[in-house]
Amino acid sequence: MLFRKRLAAFLFILLCCLLLLIPTAPYSSANPEQSTLAAAPSASRPSSMPSFPDNEEARRLMQQTLSAAEIEKEIERIGAEQHALEQKTAALSSQAAKKKSDISEKEKRAGAVVRAYYTGDRDPLLTALLSAKTLSKWFIMLDYYEMIMGHDKEILAEYEKEYKDLRTTLAAAERSSLELAELRSALEEQKQRVEALHKDIDGTIQSSGNPESMAALLEEFTAYWQNIGIHEVKTYFKALSAAMNHLPQFVESRDGVLTRRGMTYELNLKEADLNEFLHSENKLFDNFAFTFENGSVIASGKSGDLSLRLQGHYTIQEEPMNGLMFHVDSIIFNSLELPDTTRKSLEEEFDLGFYPSKIVSFLHASEVDSKDGVLHVKLTLSF
Repeated sequence: MLFRKRLAAFLFILLCCLLLLIPTAPYSSANPEQSTLAAAPSASRPSSMPSFPDNEEARRLMQQTLSAAEIEKEIERIGAEQHALEQKTAALSSQAAKKKSDISEKEKRAGAVVRAYYTGDRDPLLTALLSAKTLSKWFIMLDYYEMIMGHDKEILAEYEKEYKDLRTTLAAAERSSLELAELRSALEEQKQRVEALHKDIDGTIQSSGNPESMAALLEEFTAYWQNIGIHEVKTYFKALSAAMNHLPQFVESRDGVLTRRGMTYELNLKEADLNEFLHSENKLFDNFAFTFENGSVIASGKSGDLSLRLQGHYTIQEEPMNGLMFHVDSIIFNSLELPDTTRKSLEEEFDLGFYPSKIVSFLHASEVDSKDGVLHVKLTLSF
């Protein structure tokens, strides 16, 4: 009995010693992924904006680095589109060549039919029909005549169909070739832009006091933009696009926004109303303000490490659907202006348009302007 007690005590002391030898974790979290990220943040995926020297030269270098990164993405996109278009052009050209070969025999047959009518080779048939002396012979000749005429029509109709099909394929191949030439030109232009930027960036880095440190900082900034920054910007664009889908209902329910004058309507949306609407749609916009001035729509604000300023304008679009289309004129992210390629990409990806027909089906936008804190839209009736 005494031996068992001593053995139990010994095992207990041994267990305590082992526990003391195990190192304790410096941080614990209910989320294992968050714990891993907090304990060892990845150098290639910085969670916050890298700290740069606060001077004009450093800001210009960051601007160029951001532009270079975005233009390189555009080069990749154009390259992929060019490859797909090259395959499409080759396929269309091959189809056109095959159709041209297939149609040659039909073209000969159709030509023979046309020549027969032009040279009078079909006149004897009509003469025989008119010269029939009995009604039974007349019906026999009529059947024969209609059979030959019907066969001629089939040959001509088949050739016409094949010819139109060939013309359509040739036109598609030509359009594809033109688009391909434009893409190649755009690709070359973007390559020249990015080469010039990289040359300037490399020169600035080498002339700096610490080239290695500056290069590492720029690499960190690029990683931040590609992994964090662009996704933050897209988050706001996505939220704004979703909110714009509900704006027609807000306009319809808001007293004084939509008024009628005879056969026309006027939509006067105050920036205060728009801000109230957007704040009610998404808390993401709580720290952002939208203003209308001098033909522009401006959204700006700050949230944590992110500051964003978006400026654009509306134009009237008729096809494929009448509405107010939003064009992005500038995007400033953390005091850095995004390049034109990014603006165009975001404009194409997210629809920030406003469609009056969603208020009333027969309303048609004809004029738009924004000034003095109000978005003015003239609407006409369209049945």
